[in-house]
Amino acid sequence: MRIPPKEAAVYVVVTCSSMFLTAYTVHMLVGGLIPPEREYRYMGLACSVVASVIAAMAWDVIRRRK
Repeated sequence: MRIPPKEAAVYVVVTCSSMFLTAYTVHMLVGGLIPPEREYRYMGLACSVVASVIAAMAWDVIRRRK
């Protein structure tokens, strides 16, 4: 089953905005307290977790529609 283009666009927008907010939240929490390299690592880890959760939710919606 294909995802309708409008729904795919919504998933993309939600994912991008969530990644931005997640990275910004990590930056505001630990920015200046730890070295920048470690901050970027934490941003990447947090964004990976959020992206995985969003992908799982999208997959579940598509699976339930079949």
